[in-house]
Amino acid sequence: MIADEALWTSLPVPALLLGPDDKILQSNPAAESFLNLSAKSLVGEVVWDKVLIDAPLDSAFERARDQRTSLFINDVDVGSGMRAPQHCNIQFAPLQGRDRVTIMMISPQQIVSRLNQNAMSGKAARSAIGMAEMLAHEIKNPLAGITGAAQLLSMGLSPQDQELTDLIVVESRRIVKLLEQVEQFGNLRPPLRKSINMHDTLDRARQSASVGFGAHMMFLTDYDPSLPRALADADQLQQVFQNLLKNAAEAGDAGGTIRLRTFYDASLRVMQPDGTHARLPLQVEIIDDGPGLPPDIAADIFEPFVSGRENGTGLGLALVSKLMHDGGGWITVDSVPGRTVFRLSLPQAGPNDDGED
Repeated sequence: MIADEALWTSLPVPALLLGPDDKILQSNPAAESFLNLSAKSLVGEVVWDKVLIDAPLDSAFERARDQRTSLFINDVDVGSGMRAPQHCNIQFAPLQGRDRVTIMMISPQQIVSRLNQNAMSGKAARSAIGMAEMLAHEIKNPLAGITGAAQLLSMGLSPQDQELTDLIVVESRRIVKLLEQVEQFGNLRPPLRKSINMHDTLDRARQSASVGFGAHMMFLTDYDPSLPRALADADQLQQVFQNLLKNAAEAGDAGGTIRLRTFYDASLRVMQPDGTHARLPLQVEIIDDGPGLPPDIAADIFEPFVSGRENGTGLGLALVSKLMHDGGGWITVDSVPGRTVFRLSLPQAGPNDDGED
């Protein structure tokens, strides 16, 4: 349908070609990935049945098509029923040389705003490094002394009084565990990136979760076995997977489901600090059927000390954001009640990436 098929296929934004009857004539790969629908299920269908837009634009679209003018729609939620809606801008433009045929392009705002948020979250996480070093040195050592003293005191006390010393030990250990989480921000070791099989790393995290904190959940896998190897630090990536799985498990009730999905998306590129663009085609989604993120903190969920759970530290997802940013990847989240999706995007390893970065 499009004269330059290569150009159409290479468009980095989701695009659809619409006929005079509002039916989809063609979709590019980015649109299929964005809508989570295949070209076969899109072509021939009325666009409004497949692309769900939270705005009444039918009449405005008809006028623009009849007058062969462009139409811009900003700040609307766009979904497909197969994935959670995303905040987008939409552009309609007439296709030159084809009567009443229109190109529809969808620009997800998350790609820009969340990349900026990712970078800001990484800076915020790194700003906690000084505090982490101070806390680790100034508090952990005295707590170890308090714990040891309480244990010695308990030896000569009655069972009733031992309950008090046991409380001191339990609470001291809880604080030490919190400090160890904070202390992870103080690890300035650069990621040792090399070619890895991310499915192996993901499976190790899944197996650990299924016999530990996620034993009450059901794990489903939907892997693309044809994916190439990723360029990542395997230890840090496993830490990311474990934190996200723990987050999903704590959000779900007994018998709930955590789904692990991997796939390839060639449309995503991010700008690196040196000004070059890097492709992040390898995608991992961790999907749970819990209640979703509280709306009042959803936009800040990757910031340090922001938590949606009572007594939560707000450090797990902040650490995930820091590790992903430092490792050249990025992370986003889409959440509605009953479906929360954390999506990790990773670079593909090249032929010379067998060694350390």
